[in-house]
Amino acid sequence: MSAAVAVAATAAAGTGWYRYATAHAPTRVQAGERAPDFSAVTLDSVPMPRSLADYRGRPVLLNVWATWCDPCREEMPGLQRLYDAYKARGLRVVAVSVDDRGSEGLIREFVADHHLTFDILHQGAADMMATYQVRGVPQTFLISRSGELVATRFVTDWNSAESRQLVNRLLFPVDAAK
Repeated sequence: MSAAVAVAATAAAGTGWYRYATAHAPTRVQAGERAPDFSAVTLDSVPMPRSLADYRGRPVLLNVWATWCDPCREEMPGLQRLYDAYKARGLRVVAVSVDDRGSEGLIREFVADHHLTFDILHQGAADMMATYQVRGVPQTFLISRSGELVATRFVTDWNSAESRQLVNRLLFPVDAAK
């Protein structure tokens, strides 16, 4: 199979999953609402389950991505720089790959190639896309310490002044309101 055919097939499969996911979503995911819990696993040799509850009390930037996604590849270095700049202030960056099950080796290779040090989890596309009503990858959800969805972003330059201001508002909501 040629690379172009493989990419087209993957994109078509993703579109099908999105249609299924949004049709079966339990509630609308929007800013101001409680962020839905998710279930994913670590990429450890013995995968460990993780959920949003594991990050309770911490501000979370939840990124939904895939290794085959060119915009995801472009966005990841910026996410790493953002994490490096804000991790001491409590920001947790959690990137959930929606690559097909069995792609863990490919995901690990991607993480190593991009020198990513934030939390990388794996979850099949249907569940994650349904839970968060993902319309395309990469899609990012900013979640407050109290578990409220603050904002949703698509393909973002995480080093821009606007993005940094948004993250500061997430980390320091009282100061940002002044």
